[in-house]
Amino acid sequence: MFRKPLISLVLATAVALVGCVTINVYFPEAAAQKAADQFIGNVLDDSGVARPADGDKAPAKPATGKQPSASLLDLVIPQAMAAESPDIQVRSPETDAIRERMKSRFGGQLKALFDAGAVGFTANGLVVVRDAGSLPLDQRSQATNVVRDENADRDQLYAAIAKANGHPEWEPQIRKTFAAGWVERAPSGWYYQDASGAWKRK
Repeated sequence: MFRKPLISLVLATAVALVGCVTINVYFPEAAAQKAADQFIGNVLDDSGVARPADGDKAPAKPATGKQPSASLLDLVIPQAMAAESPDIQVRSPETDAIRERMKSRFGGQLKALFDAGAVGFTANGLVVVRDAGSLPLDQRSQATNVVRDENADRDQLYAAIAKANGHPEWEPQIRKTFAAGWVERAPSGWYYQDASGAWKRK
């Protein structure tokens, strides 16, 4: 007779603890995707990187195609989305400076390297020289330096966004979200690695 209230209390405590853990580890994926898309679009579009013909129309279509799912998410977790969205869309002197450096690289040598197929996106949100042989000998070390600088900024960016949200442990998820975003926004003909590490061409 006395055991039933005790069991109920234990179960209620366990449920409350699980609820707290879920809230603490919640990663706002939809907000992160939106922030990544805005950042990447700003870098690529403003640096003059041409997008595919069908990709040019993509920003207009998601307004009707993606809105229902966004509204559904807002109904399910409206407070979480409202709280997390501004944090994920972080704007700071650090991230602004990174964005400007990335624009400069894509507007210069990096776009040419992607167009030539010499470099590609990795599955973890970085850039790598995939075919140094496609470059003249005197340009290879310069390409390596450009890729090194780009990756230093990318590592700094993903860490900065995670820290700005008060969750440094989110860095791998932010990195993964951005990795998918770079490929999604890339022009056709650019190379990227899939999850297994195999090279594919868009």
